[in-house]
Amino acid sequence: MSLSSKQTITDLPANEIKGKRVLIRVDFNVPQDKSTGQITNNARIVAALPTIKYVIQNSAKSVILVSHLGRPNGSPNPKYTLRPVADELKKVLGHEVTFIDACVGAEVEEKVGAGKDGQVFLLENLRFHIEEEGSKKDDSTGQKIKASPEAIEAFRLSLTKLADLYINDAFGTAHRAHSSVVGFKGEPRLAGFLMKRELEFFSKVLEKPEVPFLAILGGAKVSDKIQLIENLLDKVNKLIVCGGMAFTFKKILDSVEIGNSLFDEEGSKKVHDLVAKAKKNNVELLFPIDYICGDKFDKDAARKTVTDSQGIPSGWMGLDAGPASREEFKKSILSSKTILWNGPAGVFEFDNFAEGSKAMLDACIEACQKGSTVIVGGGDTATVCKKYGAEDKLSHVSTGGGASLELLEGKNLPGVANLSFNFKTPPYHL
Repeated sequence: MSLSSKQTITDLPANEIKGKRVLIRVDFNVPQDKSTGQITNNARIVAALPTIKYVIQNSAKSVILVSHLGRPNGSPNPKYTLRPVADELKKVLGHEVTFIDACVGAEVEEKVGAGKDGQVFLLENLRFHIEEEGSKKDDSTGQKIKASPEAIEAFRLSLTKLADLYINDAFGTAHRAHSSVVGFKGEPRLAGFLMKRELEFFSKVLEKPEVPFLAILGGAKVSDKIQLIENLLDKVNKLIVCGGMAFTFKKILDSVEIGNSLFDEEGSKKVHDLVAKAKKNNVELLFPIDYICGDKFDKDAARKTVTDSQGIPSGWMGLDAGPASREEFKKSILSSKTILWNGPAGVFEFDNFAEGSKAMLDACIEACQKGSTVIVGGGDTATVCKKYGAEDKLSHVSTGGGASLELLEGKNLPGVANLSFNFKTPPYHL
């Protein structure tokens, strides 16, 4: 799959938006207060504004927004209504927003069809319909119930009838082959500004990175990251393995005593194969050489620093990278031109064991200031950036946890594959 060959919102001449009904798949899956339903963080709504405003400013007849919220399990559930999102969107957009309490059907088609002068509609939660995800769980038996292919096709056709063109601005759901992601039948199907930014940065690192190219991988289990490591070993010059999964490598490769630290029995079987591939591809592997240990997995655990030669005592566990490791990692980061970071260096949620992740972040910020491209692959690493207010200090912090991970594993994302092809761009293939 080529990321850089997909058509984006700016590839379409602005006059082709004029007078059109535009369907935008947004990600309004926002956190809410459990008791009041009030939105506690509107960042995802604000993030969609550039695409919505661009379409309004270019004289669209109407703007139809569709999203999911929570996991209503394929049936209407007032707890997961998007109505509060419509109120919040109206505030931040500074534009009237019409909420429709359904997302498909003749009545929705009629209301949306009557829209004019850039009228903005927010439709009800897509996941109130089993046909969006294709299945749901039976509440009484726990068994999976599948929607019929005919029902899914009808649902997708109803979404298609709503608009003249389609924009996907929900990168976080791009790895899901859901109806609103892959089911719009018309052309063109474009990437919105959020999706466009994701594709630009990931195509930069995966298709034509500036070298030296360094990947930093953290996380708990080697077995969860095997596909990711294997794919990146074909692309990078250096690879830092840190976080919990480093202990599996250290025990297998160097017989380091790891105490009660994480050890992935299944993943350990692949360690020698991964190291052999790195050697074959001339990829330099870097691991921690010292550790901040805790006597329990707790924010108030007693701490001590140990080296490889000392080993981690029984009853203790490695919870962060030590000072010598941080220095080595910093050198590698500052000597690289492209840096991809996916996974923290330690248990950053506990302040006593966050220094390794903070030091890595600081080094990445410094590298970025010196002209390197630094991309954070979503998930926990994005949370590290948020914790220290650094989202705007790096080249790009991805909005898609699962989507960015699957992309880095070399998988095709259905939501990206479904976008129209941009014939002006030469296809760079992953």
